[in-house]
Amino acid sequence: MITLLVIAKEPRPGRVKTRLTPPFSPEQAAGLAEAALADTLRAVAEAPATRRVLVLDGRPGRWLPPGFDVVPQCAGGLDIRLADAFARCSGPALLIGMDTPQVTPDLLTVDFRDCDALFGPAEDGGFWALGLARPEPALLRGVPMSAPQTGAVQRERLVAAGLRVRDLPRLRDVDTADDARAVAALAPHGAFAARLAGCAAGR
Repeated sequence: MITLLVIAKEPRPGRVKTRLTPPFSPEQAAGLAEAALADTLRAVAEAPATRRVLVLDGRPGRWLPPGFDVVPQCAGGLDIRLADAFARCSGPALLIGMDTPQVTPDLLTVDFRDCDALFGPAEDGGFWALGLARPEPALLRGVPMSAPQTGAVQRERLVAAGLRVRDLPRLRDVDTADDARAVAALAPHGAFAARLAGCAAGR
């Protein structure tokens, strides 16, 4: 079985989804981040796993369902924090972020029978998921994050290490207002879509 990891920030105004402001206020952006995180954690809770871990920058809130271990993020850049998350695992692990609330339990139901690594590319050039049959933190350290080439560099790092890589479906991250509308349309019954509709209605 597998460990499912979610790396996230506490959804506080001014600290999350800053590229959504404008058109949204910092409070609305934080509300959208909270809804995205809630949808993500719900999908993880419903997917098969031996352990579910939230790697959190901040403190947990009402959005956290039962069944998760909560561990703090270490200091450093995102590559260091992702590497540290994998360093906490002793067996197969799949890590995702909080930017793809359209993720489903089916997408997270994975195995490593025919591969050593799983790679979920994002439309913006990054990646939404990374799985390793044998977690090796060095595979992430030094990868340039939040750049158009992030995904390509990370995937090449896996291939150069001799790993058999299986690609997962490409997903769209929520970074901008256009992203938010597109993703909400893909998951119209989730908390994220409901929160976005509330923002549009001025609630």
